[in-house]
Amino acid sequence: MLKKLFMLIVAGFFLASCAATKTEQGGDVDAASASSSSGGEITAGTQEDLIVNVGDRVFFEFDSSELTVDAQATLDAQAAWLMQYPDTNITVEGHADERGTREYNLALGDKRAFSVYSYLAQAGVDTNRMEYVSWGKERPEVIGSDETAYSQNRRGVTLVSN
Repeated sequence: MLKKLFMLIVAGFFLASCAATKTEQGGDVDAASASSSSGGEITAGTQEDLIVNVGDRVFFEFDSSELTVDAQATLDAQAAWLMQYPDTNITVEGHADERGTREYNLALGDKRAFSVYSYLAQAGVDTNRMEYVSWGKERPEVIGSDETAYSQNRRGVTLVSN
């Protein structure tokens, strides 16, 4: 049930980003153009746009680089977003929690980043637009030695690189 709800929310965000709005003169303007022209709003095709309208990260289970159903839904939305912005290049970062050696976590982060990279490539994103890198456990999102922190640090993050 939660997976269906999540899929609906992701689809809603995607559709909302494609919605048209009316200008003061009554003409149609796509939502991305409207938001970028009204000071302080999100500029289309930017990291902020990706974060707010699609999601820039996916999470992994302990000691795994396998994409979950939720991760696949997020990556499907990212692929669609990237198709909207063909001049946008990305770097996929792979991260791990603090458990394990530095070397092991760098290798695991590499596998996670490559899983995201490969999924996006199979979804039609040109590999010339993508790079991937592993940070292992070197750049935690959340500091802590409990499952809450660990779960937030086992991630793949998509960054707009241009």
